[in-house]
Amino acid sequence: MKGKNLAMGHSGPMHNESELTADGTPLAPTDVRAVFGKIVAARHDASVEMLRQWIALPTVAQERLNATEGAEYMATLLKETGFQRVKVVPTKGLPGVFGTLDTGASKWLGIYFMYDVMPFDASEWFSPPLEGRIVAKPKVGKVLVGRGAQNQKGPQAAFLSAIRAVQASGRKLPVNIALIAEGEEEIGSPNFRQVTEEPEVLTALRKCIGVVVPDLSQTSNGSIALLLGAKGTVEFQLIASGERWGRGPTINIHAMEAARVDNPAWHLIKALATLVEPDGHTPAIDGWFENVKPLTDRQRDLIAQTARITSEEDAMTSRGIKHWINDENYRASLERLASQPTINLQGLVAGYTGPGAMSVLPTRAEAKFDLRLVPHQTTEELLSKLT
Repeated sequence: MKGKNLAMGHSGPMHNESELTADGTPLAPTDVRAVFGKIVAARHDASVEMLRQWIALPTVAQERLNATEGAEYMATLLKETGFQRVKVVPTKGLPGVFGTLDTGASKWLGIYFMYDVMPFDASEWFSPPLEGRIVAKPKVGKVLVGRGAQNQKGPQAAFLSAIRAVQASGRKLPVNIALIAEGEEEIGSPNFRQVTEEPEVLTALRKCIGVVVPDLSQTSNGSIALLLGAKGTVEFQLIASGERWGRGPTINIHAMEAARVDNPAWHLIKALATLVEPDGHTPAIDGWFENVKPLTDRQRDLIAQTARITSEEDAMTSRGIKHWINDENYRASLERLASQPTINLQGLVAGYTGPGAMSVLPTRAEAKFDLRLVPHQTTEELLSKLT
């Protein structure tokens, strides 16, 4: 599908002999698609094997698993795809990877990749997470199962495979590509700015007409979505420590002491309650919406069109939900998704959480968050207002 779209984007004066009929006239678009479709089909097994090998080498930022190996493998994939300039960019955390593919076109397009994946417990998988086994899934068909197959190695491998198929056809891409990849997306990209601000990378990005993120956004009816933007992310944690607070215990003590000793967990919960309104989701921080850019009429029209042509049932089923916030309709939920900055509580841990009960007054409680930013908001602004 992606390959066919790339072929259709190649037109005008860029014809070569493989695009001409016997009498020298250009191939019709349907003929170009047919030729390109045969190339994609012939390379299918090789493309699947590329994805399998990539899945077999997981980079997990939280554990620093395959930190160096993951970046080097990402660089190798780009070189094998024909990128002329490829380099690993060091950061204070996991390295980034930068590559350029210059086809002599007049325009440059930025591409964002990530080579890291979420942590995994093999015992929780019905198919080995690093094997990339093809299995039959009810109501879907044959799928490749592996850690990163969906997010994001699958769509990224498809993108690289499409470029390789274009090259195998003897054609050139209609744009030049500047590609940046990071290895810390799953932990909030704390060092990605160091990659984008590296002088050579920044120079290339400034030439780009836009940045595209290949993603897995095909719906159950076969349609493909093009998302026109993404929210920024800030991740942080709040910790209530008896030792740091000066009022709770410095060690876990018996629950009977709650009659006379302050509890850091309650202290944290009271702080958390100040971050959102009583509805449990609207940010309650002063000035939080001060610089939020409202949706334009054109954006609202696009959202309305999306609500008409996509399945609300699919959207709910894939998320395991039965209601949107405030029982809003599908269109309103899409507008909220596109326009609203959020404060999300990712996790909350304190004291004993094992089976049964344990009479304990904990010394520490921790909450993990993410903030989602919309246009005209900045990280510095929101962190200042949060503080």
